[in-house]
Formats: sequence, C-alpha cells, structure tokens
Amino acid sequence: MLDAKCKKCKLAGEKLFLKGDKCFTPKCPLVKSAYAKKGAGKKRRRTSMTAYGKQLREKQKVKTAYGMREKQFRHYVKIASSRQGSLPETLATILESRMDSVVFRLGFTPSRTVARQLINHGHFFLNGRRHDIASTILRPGDVISIRPQSKSKAPFKSLSEKLKTHKPVAYLKLDSKKLEGTLMKYPDLKLLQLPFNFVSIVEFYSR
Repeated sequence: MLDAKCKKCKLAGEKLFLKGDKCFTPKCPLVKSAYAKKGAGKKRRRTSMTAYGKQLREKQKVKTAYGMREKQFRHYVKIASSRQGSLPETLATILESRMDSVVFRLGFTPSRTVARQLINHGHFFLNGRRHDIASTILRPGDVISIRPQSKSKAPFKSLSEKLKTHKPVAYLKLDSKKLEGTLMKYPDLKLLQLPFNFVSIVEFYSR
C-alpha cells in the first residue's frame, strides 16, 4: 500500500522526493510498485493531454514538491513577475531560496516536509535569531543555524556526523561542526537540474 506522500508521486507520474533519503533507494514504494515497472499490470489506453492539462499537471507537481497552497504559489508568481530577468528562472530561484528549501539543501533535514515542521517548531535560527517561518525567502549572506537547545533533540543528535559526508550545492556554505549554513548567492538552477517545467507553469498563469 502506498502512503499519502507516495500517492502524490504516483499521481504526478514521477518522484517528487517527498520522503527524503528513502526516495533515493530501491526501497522507494514508487519504484517497487508494479505501476513503475515496464510491462507490469494491465496496459492502459494512452490519451493525449491538452496543453492546458500539461501546464496544470506541472503546476501541481511543483506545489506538491514545495508544500504550497494555491494562494501562496500565486503570490510567488506575482513576486517573480515584478523582478527583472527570465520569469520561469526567477520563480524557480524564489522557491529554492525559501528557508525550508535551503535547510533541506544543507542536509539538515531529509526532506522539505521535515524542514517545514522543524522550522515551524522553532528549532532554527536565522542570522542569530530564532525564526519559525519556513516560507521566508532568504538573501545572499543569510545564515541558518540550529538552535543550541535543539541540538540534543532526536532529529539532530547524529546530524554533525552525517554532514561530514554531505556536499551541499555550490551556492551554499556548510559548517558541519557548528551545524550552520550560509546562502552565499542565489540558487544556481543549472546545478540543481530541477525536474519541473517552469516555462509551462508561467504559461498556465499567463492565460
């Protein structure tokens, strides 16, 4: 049986990496599912999807992966529209600059979902102050650290050891001993190779 998160991946037709490390292993239920195996199960009739349908599906995939509601996602599209540069790339950069995304990319949590939960519960500092808003858009130079009182708690007990082998993306600087990370510059989307078509998403909101 697939759980709620795995069902979302199945609905999207691909992995959205909602369960952290498990998604990268053969134990991933989506990989083990007969639906993910070629030739398994009954063949389904292929139906052509409209351009609108493709755009809608792409939008839903991103909302699911980043854990957002429609109102919040529209807000990010509006922010991206007000900035200079490519709208699709700007939108992607904003999403990857969210505090929960940065906490996840630093290796502090196994998934964005867990990152949001721990941030909301006040386990992180932003620039030396306790911060509990996961959707905050960070700027270059912002420093994220784990609250000293939280370092002995279950989610962080062996984190320092795990981070010794973790290599964050180039735009992030990680200090595994201090359990501290810095956003050095805005996310480099070429490095991340996000599995989303942001052009299609922008087209959806341009209708």
